[in-house]
Formats: sequence, C-alpha cells, structure tokens
Amino acid sequence: MKFQVDDQGALKAALEAMCSALERAAVSENAVFDCKLVANELLVNALRHGGGHALFSAEMGADEIVIRVRSGRPFCPPRAPVCSDVDAECGRGLFLVDALSVSRSYSEEEGISVIVRIR
Repeated sequence: MKFQVDDQGALKAALEAMCSALERAAVSENAVFDCKLVANELLVNALRHGGGHALFSAEMGADEIVIRVRSGRPFCPPRAPVCSDVDAECGRGLFLVDALSVSRSYSEEEGISVIVRIR
C-alpha cells in the first residue's frame, strides 16, 4: 500500500485504507490500532515539519507490519524521543511511536524516510 499525503483529507483516506487492508488480512485489532496511531503521528510530523507532503507505505510481512514515511523535505526526527511536560500540547509523538513499535530507523534513499516495524 502506497499513498501520497498532502493534506488532512489525504491523511485520513490513507489511514482508513491501511486499516481496512490490515483488517482484511486478519491483523489483530490491537495491531491495527497501533499501526494507525504510529502512522498518524509520523505523517502529521512529516506534514508539519517536512514540507507539507509525504509519501507513506505500509507493508505486511510474516510477523510484522513495516510503515515507511518520507517527507517532502529532508527532515529527520530526533533519534531519541522525549516525553514533554504534562501540560504541553505537543511533543509526545515519537515517544508514542517508540512505545508501540519494535523498532524505528531511518533511510536516506531518495530523501529521508522513517521506518517503523510493528508486531
């Protein structure tokens, strides 16, 4: 599954399509939720900090789902997540991504991509 995400409408459509495909493949409800939350966090960051558009893909393997988000500009999130203060409105996204995924890495092929693996 591959999507180009340029705005909130495209983001919503991409997430719905990914979730539907995962449900059809009999992926557990918890894993579908985790994938949706992780993809949303990465895509919102890419839209906000990476030039206003992103390429997004989700691939199912034997025992994991690989989510890849590439922003429009070379933007690389911090390697280590930081959980912001309780009263802060932002700053928890990567903390949640790392808590729900098996791994988070980066690729510099054709721009910077964030790659997340979820079981």
